[in-house]
Parts: sequence; C-alpha cells; structure tokens
Amino acid sequence: MSIHKQEIKKVTTHQLQEMKNRGEKISMLTAYDFSMAQILDAAGIDVLLVGDSASNVMAGHETTLPITLDQMIYHAQGVVRAVSRAFVTVDIPFGSYQGNSSEALRSAIRIMKESGAHGVKMEGGSEIKESITRILSAGIPVMGHLGLTPQSIYKFGTYTVRAKEDAEAEKLIADAKLLEECGCFALVLEKIPSKLAAEVAKVLTIPVIGIGAGGGVDGQVLVVHDMLGITHEFKPRFLRRYADLHTVITDAVSRYIEDVKRKDFPSDKESY
Repeated sequence: MSIHKQEIKKVTTHQLQEMKNRGEKISMLTAYDFSMAQILDAAGIDVLLVGDSASNVMAGHETTLPITLDQMIYHAQGVVRAVSRAFVTVDIPFGSYQGNSSEALRSAIRIMKESGAHGVKMEGGSEIKESITRILSAGIPVMGHLGLTPQSIYKFGTYTVRAKEDAEAEKLIADAKLLEECGCFALVLEKIPSKLAAEVAKVLTIPVIGIGAGGGVDGQVLVVHDMLGITHEFKPRFLRRYADLHTVITDAVSRYIEDVKRKDFPSDKESY
C-alpha cells in the first residue's frame, strides 16, 4: 500500500504551471469531506477546492457569507486526509481577510497549519492586494478569484454574469495582471463572458480556471454536488450534470424504507 502511495506523483503549483505551458487542461472540483474527496482523488482530479460553497451545499445557507474559519478548517482537514495526489486549496471565508492584512495572514496560517492544505483561495483584486502580498510573503500559495465573487453578493445584488461592460472588463484584466504580479499561482474566473476569459488566460502566464467562463481558459471547476446531480434545483447554463444522484439516492432510500417496513431487511443471510 505504501509503495503504491509513493508512486503517485502529487500535483503541485509547479506541475499546474507546466500543465498550462504544455496546453493540458486542469480539472478541478470542490470537496468538503473525507469520503467524497477520496473518490475524487482516486479518479484522478488535479485540484480539489475546499470551497466556501460548503456554506450552501453542506450547511444550507443562502450565501457563502455565514461559514466561519473554524468550519472551513474542519472541512479541509477531512479532504486533506483523503488525498494522495490532488492539490488541495481552501477558500479563506468572508470576514477573515478583507481590510486587515494581519488577520488575513493569521487566517491563512491557521488553514495551512491545522488542515495541512496546500494553498488558499481569495476573492478580489486590488482591494485585497495587501492581504495577498502578506500571505505570499509567508510562503503560502494563493489562488485568486475574479468575476462573480459570491462573497460580495450583496454588493452585486445578483448572481448574473459579470464584466459585460467595458469598464468592469478592463478592471478585471488589470486585477488579473495584478494578481499574477503579486505572485498568485493560479486564478479562478467565475461567470464572465468567454471571450474576456480567453483573453485573460492568454495574457497571463499563470493557469486560469473557469466556472461559467467558457472553454478558452486553462481548466474548469464545478461544485461537486452540482455536477453529480445531488442538488437538482440549481440549473445555470454553465453546469453540465454528469450524474443524477438525487434520483439514485432517493430511489435507494425509498427501497430501503420499504424493505424495513415489510420486514424484508435484514434477511437471514444478513443476520448473525
């Protein structure tokens, strides 16, 4: 078992950069717990994001804002324990880095020390430059996030496509360049026009990973509950469902209930 583990080449920031350089697309999904992360890692995913989307899909909140740093670390710990190959990056949650670079550094250090993650992800551009620089100076890899930034949902007031207007598009390109200059190892672009996303990926040397940003970027990320069809009411245009686990699970649970009620489960073979 240990020999097999040694043979697995772990994904690093360096390898992600090499993937972009040779034109190999990067696959990324969210993960929030040990069991799911183990499956995703064994399937060969390149990057696992312990996303603050856990606030929505794991805790049932309407936005990503309520999730705490302690909760993010808890989710990250389970994911890191499961992983042999994938690079694990963790969202620093809302309120743990904005406006105070010292707090940002403390938050990032806690995530790295307490979960064993490989990097952190932060939403925003020039507004959070000081926090990003401070975290990078401690040797912690930072993944940027521009476009639709769900932690700023109340500022936007909507989850519609961002950067359709020239001024916002120009700021996004400037922010993307700034994040690269600061030293971010990669960038997520969420829900922006595909032409703009492709332009950013071309301008930057670091990998650009899209969600609802078209195919002209260096990789793709989806929320695992969405792509597996566990959530079934969320139907944005960018989402491709690779399974319908909502139906599969509902059917399995219905059959289990039925078997218990009619005393079919457990059978003699399933008893001691």
